[in-house]
Amino acid sequence: MHLPLINRAQEHGEKIAILVPNVEAFTYRDLLYVSSQIATNLLQDTEDLEEQRVALMIPPGFDYVATQWGIWRAGGIAVPLCVSHPRPELEYAIVNSGASIIVAHPDFEEILRPILLALRNSNAQAPNLRSILTSETLPNPVDRLPEVNLARRALILYTSGTTGKPKGVVTTHQNIQAQVTSLIAAWEWTSRDRILHILPLHHVHGIINVLTCALWAGAECRMVSKFDAETVWQCIGDGDLTLFMAVPTIYVKLMSTWENTNPERQKILSAGCAKMRLMVSGSAALPVRVLEKWQSISGHLLLERYGMTEIGMALSNPLHGQRLPGYVGVPLPGVEVRLVDEDGTLVPSGSPGEIQVKSHGVFLEYWQNPEATATAFQDGWFCTGDLAVVENGNYRILGRMSVDIIKTGGYKVSALEIEEVLRSHPDIHECAVVGVDDPEWGERVCAALVLHPHRQLTLASLRSWAKEQLAVYKVPTQILVVTELPRNVMGKVTKPAVVELFR
Repeated sequence: MHLPLINRAQEHGEKIAILVPNVEAFTYRDLLYVSSQIATNLLQDTEDLEEQRVALMIPPGFDYVATQWGIWRAGGIAVPLCVSHPRPELEYAIVNSGASIIVAHPDFEEILRPILLALRNSNAQAPNLRSILTSETLPNPVDRLPEVNLARRALILYTSGTTGKPKGVVTTHQNIQAQVTSLIAAWEWTSRDRILHILPLHHVHGIINVLTCALWAGAECRMVSKFDAETVWQCIGDGDLTLFMAVPTIYVKLMSTWENTNPERQKILSAGCAKMRLMVSGSAALPVRVLEKWQSISGHLLLERYGMTEIGMALSNPLHGQRLPGYVGVPLPGVEVRLVDEDGTLVPSGSPGEIQVKSHGVFLEYWQNPEATATAFQDGWFCTGDLAVVENGNYRILGRMSVDIIKTGGYKVSALEIEEVLRSHPDIHECAVVGVDDPEWGERVCAALVLHPHRQLTLASLRSWAKEQLAVYKVPTQILVVTELPRNVMGKVTKPAVVELFR
């Protein structure tokens, strides 16, 4: 029995699956055949990899997809490596996952060679660690491939490690199928869709939301090796894409490029956006001003959604109907979401609480870390560590409890909320808000500001403005102190300043 993803691909035969703009197009038949060759090569003389971990370090493109599918079809667990990570991070992922095979593009042979040599000579890794280059000749004919049960482990993705060593998030084929089918239903993917893939392929956003959803639906996935604003605009300007997904930083870069082109080309690029049926933003908070500016350029009110490595996507604004700026919508099909307080008690509507999620898409475990796995769940619910509030039936993210929630004088203040308010000031171009330890208040709210060119801020005007604006967001009355920063601290920016917000 084949995996459902493979069975579905067989229905699309000569339809284009992967297109590398201005280079080559590959059909679903190509993808099925080459992935079966790769699976045969991985198996060698064995019948089933039986969940051996196979690390892959391949740039976006057909080789990446065929290798990922080949690993799955051979019964292995795919461990995607970030193509831009330095040696220590690559070595950590390889060792922690216990990878027995590494498949790499020739461009990365030089950075991987010393890692492989060190691991083969150490006691931490088996001396027979295999390495395969994507340029090697693949076997022909193809051997009979194993049957792979949906309950098997399929993928290990590593968390960012902001509060400790990165953890390997293990998802099964069944988890992936649940995540994909939920998005297929919510965003109405069809085989007629064409999406431009510009996201990293070691994160759930790029692997699940774009690549696997597209291939599950029988759609066409266009892949570029790395993000380049001009290249992306050229693809959009061609006018035949139906979907686009990106992170806020990418939208900011695209806006800057659009603003620096001539009016005639701006119209062409905007028209390309307007022909799409959906544009999505995720993986980070989307500032309202970015959303509004992008809408003026593209005609699209970006669909915001919320998810994470451990759960896939959990919340989404609607494909049809009203989308509220600053909100991430409601639970996706097949996903249950609740908000609880520090005692695990459900909070009433309008009160902040930790997001907890239950669905078939929630990950299986942290790789070889049963303690962390047990801690991550409460009565079968996954504890995300993110704080949110439900207002008008929609979820609004307040931030990461360990990072973005500032406890000052008995109040819990959302750094993301304060940032959004500060960005609305006419003189402020960008800002970042953090909590600073304070013996009296626990934490003081501190913001680093970057002003628009040729703008000035006075303490009196900023104090008056902020007291009024922050009061709307239920932030305690604040006193503001403005201090100029040395230019080398913030880099080449215009009149940076640090602002402390505290009583």
